[in-house]
Amino acid sequence: MDDYYDEGTLISVLTTQPLDRLLDYKAPAGGCAQGAFVEVPLGPRKVFGVVWGPGQGGFDPAKVRGASRVLEAAPMRAELREFLERSADYTLTPRTAMLRLATRAPGLGEAPSMRKIYRRGDSVPERLTDARRRVLEVLDEMGGLSLTLKELADAAGVTSSVVKGLAKLGAVREEEAPRDTAFARLDPDYGGKALTEDQAKAAEVLRAGVSSGTYGTVLLKGVTGSGKTEVYLEAVAECLRQGRQALVLLPEIALTSEFLTRVEARFGARPAEWHSGVTVTERRRVWRQVAEGGAQLVVGARSALFLPFRDLGLTVVDEEHDTSYKQEEGVLYNARDMAVLRASICSGRVVLASATPSLESWANADAGKYERLDLVSRFGPAVMPEMRALDMRGEDLPGSRWISPSLQAAVKRRIENGEQAMLFLNRRGYAPVTICRACGHQIACPHCDARMVEHRFLQRLVCHQCGESTPKPEKCPSCEVEGKLAAVGPGVERLAEEAAEVFPDARLAVLSSDLFGSARQLKAEIEKIAMGGADIVIGTQLVAKGHNFPNLTLVGVIDADLGLQGSDLRAAERTFQLMRQVAGRAGRAEKPGTALLQTFQPEHPVIRAILSGDEEGFWKAEADERRAAGMPPYGRLAGVILSSTEVQEVFDLGNAMARQDGPLRRIGAQIYGPAPAPIARVRGRHRVRLLVKAPKGVALQAALAEWAGQFRLKGELRMAIDIDPQSFF
Repeated sequence: MDDYYDEGTLISVLTTQPLDRLLDYKAPAGGCAQGAFVEVPLGPRKVFGVVWGPGQGGFDPAKVRGASRVLEAAPMRAELREFLERSADYTLTPRTAMLRLATRAPGLGEAPSMRKIYRRGDSVPERLTDARRRVLEVLDEMGGLSLTLKELADAAGVTSSVVKGLAKLGAVREEEAPRDTAFARLDPDYGGKALTEDQAKAAEVLRAGVSSGTYGTVLLKGVTGSGKTEVYLEAVAECLRQGRQALVLLPEIALTSEFLTRVEARFGARPAEWHSGVTVTERRRVWRQVAEGGAQLVVGARSALFLPFRDLGLTVVDEEHDTSYKQEEGVLYNARDMAVLRASICSGRVVLASATPSLESWANADAGKYERLDLVSRFGPAVMPEMRALDMRGEDLPGSRWISPSLQAAVKRRIENGEQAMLFLNRRGYAPVTICRACGHQIACPHCDARMVEHRFLQRLVCHQCGESTPKPEKCPSCEVEGKLAAVGPGVERLAEEAAEVFPDARLAVLSSDLFGSARQLKAEIEKIAMGGADIVIGTQLVAKGHNFPNLTLVGVIDADLGLQGSDLRAAERTFQLMRQVAGRAGRAEKPGTALLQTFQPEHPVIRAILSGDEEGFWKAEADERRAAGMPPYGRLAGVILSSTEVQEVFDLGNAMARQDGPLRRIGAQIYGPAPAPIARVRGRHRVRLLVKAPKGVALQAALAEWAGQFRLKGELRMAIDIDPQSFF
């Protein structure tokens, strides 16, 4: 066979080392297949890589070293190798970096073996110390998943002797288990729900698409609470019946707990999980079982798209508009777009689900590239919330307060009725700026051109760009006067402080990503709120992402104008999406909901569109503006960020790139810049941006590669090219 190489044959290997080229080796003893994972010598080290094809030759064969051995892992399929190649070409990323994304599992080359694992036992010890209680809580939170001794001890913050002591008492079960066992089989006919008429029609279209075995993308647009999940789970069921694998991408780890419960209720078993909250042991198991066909369904974050599926038949991108699908560091890619690319290669289907789709997906459906299915009503007795603006110009509100009298009265009514209210502010921390009232100094990050944000719960100032954290000073670092530092502007912590004063008897819960040490803690808090453990929920955009709080009937948006400021291309779109998504948390059960938006600009077109619910009108107007300006999705953009520890270096390179723009001019592209990035220094590195704008149908990547290839980066200079940038910081 053409794709098998006998011992000693010249093979080319792609490693995960930062070399960005294929390396020639001789096939190891016993030969190897194309796509095989092999261990090869590289200098004094041994590294692993994938057999990419026949050797390239062109040099003395006597100098070629032999591959050491073939690793015990299923060979990488041609479909995944093509996906990595095409992703690398699209994003202008080295293939070695793409391979690292596809091999994020430890111990891939280790032979299968037995190991001790620990699960929850049946008994509870008579003496339940704090350390023992933490171990049992971790096992309960893991939902039946097994952990190694080290993983369990580390997660609970105890010594291994505590775990072993519980094992002796029967509260924890210690078992011998083979590594990397297959996941329990999911039954597509186990627990289907009765669907409404429009849900059933949409599900039938999705099922037909999956059973056809051909590529296609569907935009599943449904108002919040309309049952999009139940509809696309029917497509998953059909995929399982066809014997193919399915992948569901979620934008937030905190959403997985509730979602996994729904999957288990539908299919009788839990699927595989893949995200940063999963243990190292479980990651290795998922990676292997996906490759061997022992995992039928994976639920995960964006990186799950690079798993070695044996036969991927369906990919669902839930909340497809969410910006967290765009990776902003390292390899710059958008998981929504890459999901469509991978499905086109493996003849799979894609379902893009959202109540407020991205303009890109809306335009693709409008142009007929994607099929579109609409769910127009909420499931069961729930109805869409009433939406109203609170004109802050007419509210009598002191300068130090943020909750208007009208919103305050509405929240009180909800609490008196035994219902929940949510206060939404898309700003983490206590206050965005700390200023000295004596000299006017604003405390900035020492490594970035960004203000330090006060986090009063932590008693620290934090930089939201680089993560730098320092204790809150007693005196001004500039004039050294004590007692004059003042917090300016609101964050969710300050809002929580105000809410505690205004509603002294209410139980408050604050949901912000930086207040929880682990994904498990965040999941537990969300579950507690859903069970009625709080009267008022205060949160950032984290609360907008698909959570279901049945007793929540009021959403108050503290500053609906916040996202409308600045020059971001997608400011209007993102504000519209966020406000509609947040409002959609209200009235998801039998009691009707209300959303109140505090705004100083009730006449603003975006605010008017949010309140009227004229979504199609909004998208058409936004599309017309972008089309007239030649902006995405009706034109193409690429961002170029140059950075260095020396500011002059980056400007010199940026100016040289702007002058030598021949390859870009030939395709009709324009360059804007160089200009300091909006945050011009991050982690001590000065940053300069160039923006490249090109017509829709041109070969932008090839021109960018030729243009960037003219310049050699020396010393501390770095260049990052972002195709289809989502943010402009």
